[in-house]
Amino acid sequence: MGRLFGTDGVRGVANTELTGELAFKLGRAGAYVLASETRHMPRILVGKDTRRSGDMLEKALVAGICSAGAEAVLAGFIPTPAVAYLVRKYNFDAGVVISASHNPAEFNGIKFFNSEGYKLSDALEGRIEAIILDNAEEVPNPKGEYVGVTSVLETAAEDYVNFAANTITGDLKGLKIAIDCANGASYKVSPMAIKKLGAEVLVINNTPDGLNINKDCGSTHIDMLKEFTVKNNCDVGLAFDGDADRVLAVDENGELVDGDKIMAIIGLKLKEKGLLKDNTIVATVMSNLGFDIMARENGLNIVKTTVGDRYVLEKMLEGEYVIGGEQSGHIIIRTHNTTGDGLVTALQLLWVMKESGKKLSELASVMTVLPQVLKNARVSNSKKNEYLNDPVIKEKCMELERIFHGEGRVLIRPSGTEPLVRVMIEGRDQEFITQKAEELVKLIEDRLG
Repeated sequence: MGRLFGTDGVRGVANTELTGELAFKLGRAGAYVLASETRHMPRILVGKDTRRSGDMLEKALVAGICSAGAEAVLAGFIPTPAVAYLVRKYNFDAGVVISASHNPAEFNGIKFFNSEGYKLSDALEGRIEAIILDNAEEVPNPKGEYVGVTSVLETAAEDYVNFAANTITGDLKGLKIAIDCANGASYKVSPMAIKKLGAEVLVINNTPDGLNINKDCGSTHIDMLKEFTVKNNCDVGLAFDGDADRVLAVDENGELVDGDKIMAIIGLKLKEKGLLKDNTIVATVMSNLGFDIMARENGLNIVKTTVGDRYVLEKMLEGEYVIGGEQSGHIIIRTHNTTGDGLVTALQLLWVMKESGKKLSELASVMTVLPQVLKNARVSNSKKNEYLNDPVIKEKCMELERIFHGEGRVLIRPSGTEPLVRVMIEGRDQEFITQKAEELVKLIEDRLG
C-alpha cells in the first residue's frame, strides 16, 4: 500500500499519527483531486463516527476542503455506507468519512469516496499522497468569492433510514430484535430503520461518549449481545462495528452467525428468486471451508479473492455479481449500495427470516463451520515470501490437501508487517488439524528461519 493510505484510507492514532495538520492537507489535496474537473463550486459530503477526535479532525479536514475552493457539507454522525449512498442521492462531487471503523477510540481515519460512491482507486490515492508528501502538484489558493464554504445536510440520517428501509419489501412485524450499536455511527439510524419496519427493538451500546466506541461491544466483542439476545428471548441479535459498514448476527440461542453464514442465507434466497447473477457469491480466501461445501451442495458458485473489501468489490464489478463479502460481516450487496453496508445487510437477513417464517438457527444450519487452526511461523523477514518456491514446504502442503480430499484445506500467507508466515488449516477433526498445523509451522521455521 501507499505511504499514507492503507487498505481502508488513512488511519492512525488521532493527534499523534493522524494529526490536524495531516487532516487539513488531506482535505485540501482530496478536494483538488476529486473535484478539479467541475465547472461549479465542488460540493463534498463529510460524515464521521462518534470518536472524540472526530470534531478536531472534521474541522481541520473541512478547512482544507474550503481552502481548495470546495463546499464542505456536514452530515454529522453517520455510518460509512450512508455517505456512499448520500453522495449518489444528492450528486456530490465526493464524500469523506472520518472513522477508524472497528478500531479502539484513540484511533481515527479518513477515507474518501468518489462521486459514484466508490472508494478511491490506488491511482487516485497515490495522486493525493504525492501532492501531500512530494508537492507533486500545486493546489491553487482561490480568493474572494471562490473560497469554499460549509453547510449542513440536516436530513442525512432520515434519508439513509428511508433508503435502507426501502431495500426490503413488506415489514418486520412479529420479530423481536436485539441491536448492539457499538456506541458508534449507527446508534441512531439502525434502531430507527428497524423500528420503522414494525419490529420490536431492544438496543444496547447506543450511548456514545466519544471514548466507548467498540469498547467491549459491537461486532468485535459479540459476547454481550449473545447473552442479551437469549436473556430477552429475542429472535435475533445484530452487532454493528464503529462505522456500521459491517454486521454480525446472533441466533435465538445465542450462537454466532458470521459473515459467511449471512452471505449463504441471503445468497440462497436471491438464487431462489432468480436474482443471483450466475448463482455466484464473491468471498475471500479466508472464508471457512464450510462455505465452499455449502455452495457445492446448493448449486452456488464461489469466486475467491485476496483479503480486503476493495478486492471483493473489484471482482464483483468485473463479473457484475450481486453479493460478496468477508467472514467479518463486511458484506456488499451491489443492488443496494456501493460499499459494505451493515444496516442494509441486516435488513436483508431479517427479510429472509420474516418471509421464510424460519428461525435464524434453522436458516444458518445450511452451513457447517469447519474447525480452523491459525498458527504463526517465525521466519527471517527477508525469506517470508520464499515459502512459495520451497519444494519441501510445497510438497507438505500438497500432501495435506490430498489427505483432506476436499474436506479440509491449507492456507499459508506472509504477514504484511511482521517476520511471520501465517498458517491456517481447516478440517473436520480439530485434534488432527492442530497437530498438522504445528508440524507445518516447525517445517517452515526450519526451512526459512
